[in-house]
Amino acid sequence: MKIKTVVLGCLGVVALYSNTNAQKVLNTSAAKEVKAITPLADSVKRMAEKLVKSGFTAGDGYAEVWIRDLNTFVSVACEVNDKAQIKKHLLTFFDFQQPDGAILDGYVPKKPGGVSYNFYHSKLAPNYAGHKNTVETDQETSLVQAVAKYIKGTGDHSILKEQIEGQPVQRHLERAMEFLLKDRFVKKYGLIWGATTVDWGDVQPEHSWGVVLDSNSHRTIDIYDNAMFIIAINDFLSIADLSDAQKKHWKGIRDSIATNTRKHLWDKKQQKFIPHIYLEGSPFPASFNESEIYYHGGTAVAIEAGLLSKEEVRHAYQRMQENVKKANAASIGLTIYPVYPEGFFKNAGMGPYSYQNGGDWTWFGGRMVTQLIRYDLIAEACEAMKPMLDRVVANKGFYEWYTPDNKPKGSASFRGEAGVLWTAITDLEAKTGK
Repeated sequence: MKIKTVVLGCLGVVALYSNTNAQKVLNTSAAKEVKAITPLADSVKRMAEKLVKSGFTAGDGYAEVWIRDLNTFVSVACEVNDKAQIKKHLLTFFDFQQPDGAILDGYVPKKPGGVSYNFYHSKLAPNYAGHKNTVETDQETSLVQAVAKYIKGTGDHSILKEQIEGQPVQRHLERAMEFLLKDRFVKKYGLIWGATTVDWGDVQPEHSWGVVLDSNSHRTIDIYDNAMFIIAINDFLSIADLSDAQKKHWKGIRDSIATNTRKHLWDKKQQKFIPHIYLEGSPFPASFNESEIYYHGGTAVAIEAGLLSKEEVRHAYQRMQENVKKANAASIGLTIYPVYPEGFFKNAGMGPYSYQNGGDWTWFGGRMVTQLIRYDLIAEACEAMKPMLDRVVANKGFYEWYTPDNKPKGSASFRGEAGVLWTAITDLEAKTGK
């Protein structure tokens, strides 16, 4: 199958069926799976709504409102929170937008105490201090996606006309994406770059913390950043008031990135995305075969971006479940498999099967469940979601990540996990006509 055919054919989002058509996608096995998890799903959905209603920070232990976290629970927030509060939190990110269009990771109340970031300040948000993990390339795309989810959830298109520094929010969204094309774009590949991290992670190997680009960093191209950009462009096209010329411009960029992603990052032989294209060399030993590593989170986001066919989605899911068995893990939230060996990251928390190096994150596993539902793989979606639901109920709450043996770690009350599970559950309800 030709690259262009796969990419452009898959780019259109598969629409949710009407209730009548929804019944047709359920065979006996799938219907049985849905029925079996419904009580669990109902319980977790209520828990998620209660948690998200209580605030907008990422979770216990985080003072920040992070954009990539907020992007994953803004949909449920639109159901349970005050619309004005959601709008305020989104607009605050534009208050901190940099002259080059860059978007910060998050912001905290002034005098954050103990957090060792190089803080940014804005006269537009005098009560907050902002910060940016410069190794990432997903802040801009996360904000575009979050605004689109807010509009979809509330019907409030007026946010696009809000004036900040003399320009409407719609223009600020465009500026954010233009930053990626100007400052994070590699002409040779026609793709955007970030620092070397694990899959969707925000920790580079060269430093004990690892969140700031410097002369020791190794720039690279990966699937997660580029898939997020494709999704953001699709979202921008769906919400913005654009001229025909503007639509043509952004569709052209989207299609080019999609085609180049398949061309340069998709390993047809192994039926997987390669981890990295290094621009100035790898931080890892030459003897290390990184191409063996399968990135679960980036693959899920690539599916959301429309980069894989249905058969490729099915194969990806099967591969993820095989990796879960090999790692003795609990769910397809398993970040990667195999993992990076001990000592490859100076950050002590990035050892094998820890944190982003093989930890189990519902925050991304839940997104894969949503994509399985989107592609009518209902039995697979239920199978994948059940262990995630089970541990939320068993632990009486949402945790940031889990060890392979399913012990909760990191922030408790993690709203990102609550958000992606809520989305998966509501999408399953819509698909099955509940």
